[in-house]
Amino acid sequence: MAFSLRISRLISRSFSSTSLLSRGGSGYLGSGHCKYSTAAATEEEPIKPSVQVEHTQLLIDGKFVDAASGKTFPTLDPRTGEVIANVAEGKSEDVDRAVAAARKAFDHGPWPKMTAYERQRILLRIADLVEKHNDEIAALETWDNGKPYEQSSKIEIPMLVRLIRYYAGWADKIHGLTVPADGPYHVQTLHEPIGVAGQIIPWNFPLLMFGWKVGPALACGNTIVIKTAEQTPLSALYVAQLFHEAGLPPGVLNVVSGFGPTAGAALASHMEVDKLAFTGSTDTGKVVLELAAKSNLKPVTLELGGKSPFIVCEDADVDQAVELAHFALFFNQGQCCCAGSRTFVHESVYDEFVEKAKARALKRVVGDPFKGGIEQGPQIDSEQFEKILRYIRSGVENGATLETGGDRLGNKGFYIQPTVFSNVKDGMPIAKEEIFGPVQTILKFKDLGEVVQRANNSRYGLAAGIFTQNIDTANSLTRALRVGTVWTNCFDTFDAAIPFGGYKMSGQGREKGEYSLKNYLQVKAVVTSLKNPAWL
Repeated sequence: MAFSLRISRLISRSFSSTSLLSRGGSGYLGSGHCKYSTAAATEEEPIKPSVQVEHTQLLIDGKFVDAASGKTFPTLDPRTGEVIANVAEGKSEDVDRAVAAARKAFDHGPWPKMTAYERQRILLRIADLVEKHNDEIAALETWDNGKPYEQSSKIEIPMLVRLIRYYAGWADKIHGLTVPADGPYHVQTLHEPIGVAGQIIPWNFPLLMFGWKVGPALACGNTIVIKTAEQTPLSALYVAQLFHEAGLPPGVLNVVSGFGPTAGAALASHMEVDKLAFTGSTDTGKVVLELAAKSNLKPVTLELGGKSPFIVCEDADVDQAVELAHFALFFNQGQCCCAGSRTFVHESVYDEFVEKAKARALKRVVGDPFKGGIEQGPQIDSEQFEKILRYIRSGVENGATLETGGDRLGNKGFYIQPTVFSNVKDGMPIAKEEIFGPVQTILKFKDLGEVVQRANNSRYGLAAGIFTQNIDTANSLTRALRVGTVWTNCFDTFDAAIPFGGYKMSGQGREKGEYSLKNYLQVKAVVTSLKNPAWL
């Protein structure tokens, strides 16, 4: 199955009463309006993952090493808040070591000097090894992050494999041009690797973001220092070891675990880093951009926050629109930068949509992400958990109607009830700010001109969803919405070849696809004088 269709097919199956995602939940909590299928999320002992934590050190110059300070920090199980492992805490000295290794590997090592075909073969071997270890990697991802194991194992790790193979295919297809000039000159452009790439990735999709960053950088012949999120350091260390097992030379890929203000800031401001890529919040992105500018003016790509509109038009099939809007918001516990977190519904179908959206949220299966059939696991950590609950309280205080949810589930871990608000107004914080949690806000609109103006009235511009049966409506909205991606009658369709990035304060530059290669290449013009040329 093409990996770009995995998520959308998972949604389409849920349109039937035999939904894969609806299975596995027996019993309900409480009575009346609180009937979330919890699969005994907090009553049962957590399922023990079938994987061991093998790597907790930093990976520098092809070796696992302790942090220079000897310090470690705990990474926690979101199901319980308990410690999974203690991981080496990288700081500026460790970033210096990692950058030095990457610089040596770029300036003197074999990676950029290999033929593109040789680099391609190593990337293909990496993809094969990741595919071979799919289940162990998925278990680490779920254990450290809290996302459903079925999502990790059946969607995200296969997507990572496909992504690596996609960029392996590009490795020997990167080339410059021959350019005609006015005069007796031979002019060519060279597309050269940019050098040492610093990369900072988030916790919501640890390995997919890892792949989005390292894939194009390696295909272009660069070396890398990547800082993982402090909440989810484990899976990247495991996979990086597989990269070296496949034949990646030492120093080409270095992994530093640590915190943003220390390791992240050191990487962003490092004078020997030639290019920086960051995925995370808009506010942190501003800091990263400033640090890059104040150091060596390194180019920066940013994939930042979003508050994406999901527009349900008057001609929509309401049942399918409810299901897709539910997925667009609640997927990955709502922890998606492009989540359809402003659900605009035409007034003619608004009341029906709200009732059915409430019913769908009440059926959502929440529980231990290692249990089969679970749709929603815990939020990543206590900080995010408390932030989401604060937004929910603000929604109530500002006059939105709490249709369902609004509180934690159980008494341990970071589980939150699937929450739906109606009668939401544009000026409310829950309609303006990125909640990053399982909170659906449903707004009413009258006509296309109005909804375009309201949808665009945001500091963000990452993505949008349109649900309509009218091709003219779809075309009008597609061109009017100021966002980097528009999904029509689908959502979260991510293919390795489809570029992704935002307008406005959702970032700059594009990831994935051919466009991402430009982030990791320099263009050099070479002009040679010709003596008595036969032709020009």
